[in-house]
Amino acid sequence: MTTISVTGHMDLTGDSIPLVRTALDDLLRQYADDGELVGVSCIAKGADSLFAEAVLAAGGRLIAVIPSRDYCQNKVKPDHAPLFDRLVDAAAEVLVLPHETANRQAYEAANAVLIERADRLVAVWNGEPPTGKGGGTADTVLEAQAAGIPVDVVWPDGAARRG
Repeated sequence: MTTISVTGHMDLTGDSIPLVRTALDDLLRQYADDGELVGVSCIAKGADSLFAEAVLAAGGRLIAVIPSRDYCQNKVKPDHAPLFDRLVDAAAEVLVLPHETANRQAYEAANAVLIERADRLVAVWNGEPPTGKGGGTADTVLEAQAAGIPVDVVWPDGAARRG
């Protein structure tokens, strides 16, 4: 069994979504073929949800990590809510962290869970350094590397972030 967590950009361009999804499908196929695949994701818009969909498509088991008790009501935008709800329903396990409010502490705690559970980390990441705010994709990659967790970077040619 291989447990793979994900971190990645939320603001992928529309043209990037199919590129990233194909790259994730290709990457996860090797783990699904080797036995049971478990994917751990916060199922946020963008990379997290694309990864979750790819895990399920590969026949894997999804674990959803929700950063706070108010996350669904206050942070999931209407355009993402149907997919978010579908992924929560499809998850084999849903872990809601004990933070009341979705804030930097809640996101950092969620990232810590991703790293604790991971045999590997997939980072849908353009390689940019951390912003200094904490809790972002680059921060999570650095934390995983410091913990000795192998990181697979997915950033296919043509991928880009909005604006």
